[in-house]
Amino acid sequence: MTRTELIQQIKQKKSFLCVGLDTDINRIPQHLLAEEDPIYAFNKAIIEATEDLCVAYKPNIAFYESYGVKGWNSLQKTWEVLPKNCLSIADAKRGDIGNTSKMYANAFFDQSISGMSFDSITIAPYMGKDSVTPFLDFEGKWAIVLALTSNEGSLDFQNFTNSNGKQLFEEVIDKVNSWGSKDNLMYVVGATRGEGFIKIREHAPDHFLLVPGVGAQGGSLQDVCQYGMNKDCGLLVNSTRGIIYASNGTDFAEKAREEAIKLQQEMEIELERAAII
Repeated sequence: MTRTELIQQIKQKKSFLCVGLDTDINRIPQHLLAEEDPIYAFNKAIIEATEDLCVAYKPNIAFYESYGVKGWNSLQKTWEVLPKNCLSIADAKRGDIGNTSKMYANAFFDQSISGMSFDSITIAPYMGKDSVTPFLDFEGKWAIVLALTSNEGSLDFQNFTNSNGKQLFEEVIDKVNSWGSKDNLMYVVGATRGEGFIKIREHAPDHFLLVPGVGAQGGSLQDVCQYGMNKDCGLLVNSTRGIIYASNGTDFAEKAREEAIKLQQEMEIELERAAII
């Protein structure tokens, strides 16, 4: 999916919602455990219930690879039913030396090798340029680089300030910007950081930001939009638990849709306020 196509979907659906598919077999409805592939059955129902309300889906790869071959099969089948008009994000947080990153890129981007071809992947940039650029070598794909996350441990490194007053996450963005463009790079920025988006936009005014943390993690959609939205929207706001685990009964898909509608309606208001739609 190109940047232009993503923006078109945002305007068409009046939404910048990303649904996280962090599917835990211990949390899905009990009746699905009788299915041949419970994880896939759950994901398929969630996708069918929400695809007109969101512009992206983000399976967290750990929830699949933890089950070995069975989990990878579930992931591949899930990828196959992801709507083509939605950005597909492999939330893998990979980042290694160049030749290893190339193999990771093949695994998630090259269907002829792995059977899957996600539109994008999350990347940890700690090892530098040769850990990121192999993903950028794939035309039409996106690298979504960790910038300013909202987990407790993020304070250990990301806010380190050098003698010039520049924080590490700012240095990361400036350096990564030189490796790609707004057409193939995005950044992960946690929603619970609120005003941190001001600094992010100083360094990445035009890039899309993938924003986890709205909903169950306590982030405010209004704050994210106030400080992080740009002229093209420039946001993909992820919600996982608040949507996919809205119910653990046979009505789980219907309840997931209800929660997705609530977020979509809030997003529509923000898009109208910013004169994007």
